Amino acid sequence: MDKSKPLTQILSRLTDSDPQAAQELAPLVYEELRSLASARLAQEKPGQTLGATALVHEAYLRLVDVDRAQAFSSRGHFFAAAAEAMRRILIESARKKKAQKRGGGWMRNEIIDSALAVDSGTDHLFAVDEALSKLAAQEPQTARLVELRFFAGLTLPQAAEMLDISLRTANRQWAYARAWLRRELDRCQQS
Repeated sequence: MDKSKPLTQILSRLTDSDPQAAQELAPLVYEELRSLASARLAQEKPGQTLGATALVHEAYLRLVDVDRAQAFSSRGHFFAAAAEAMRRILIESARKKKAQKRGGGWMRNEIIDSALAVDSGTDHLFAVDEALSKLAAQEPQTARLVELRFFAGLTLPQAAEMLDISLRTANRQWAYARAWLRRELDRCQQS
C-alpha cells in the first residue's frame, strides 16, 4: 500500500487552506520530522539550546502557516521544504546566539566534518549557508540534496528518494556538491 497517497491528499487540502488538513497532517509526519531533526541536532556541538521537538514544531508551523499557504506537490516536496525550514531555523538561531554571545563579529576557522567536509559549529554554519545559497542559484536540485543531507541528516538513499532521483544521480550530485562547497568555503576563508 502506498503510504504517501493519504499524505499527498492532505497536502493538497492544505494548499486549498482546509483548516482540518493541518491537524490531520501532524500525526502523519511528526515522527519522521522528529527523527530528521534529532539526526541533524546530533551533529551540533553540545550545549545546543534548540531541541529536536522545538525545531520540529517551529518548522511545522512555518510549513502549515495559513497566512502563507504553500503548495506541496508530493511527500518528497513536503520533506524537502521541511529540511529547508529546519536549515533556516538553525541559521536564525545561530545568528541570534552569535549576536548575543560575541556582538555579531565572527571569524572563519579551519573547516572539517566527514560528511560534507565542514564543521557544523555556529561560525561554519554561516559559511555553509552562504555557500549553499550560491550553489542553489546555479544547481537548485544539488543544493536541495545538500540541505537534506547536511541539515536534515538524511542518508544519501533517503535524500534521493525524497528528491525522486536515482541513487546514482544522487551520488554524482553529492560528490559535485562536496567539491564545489569545499572550493567555495576555502575561497571565503582566504578572503
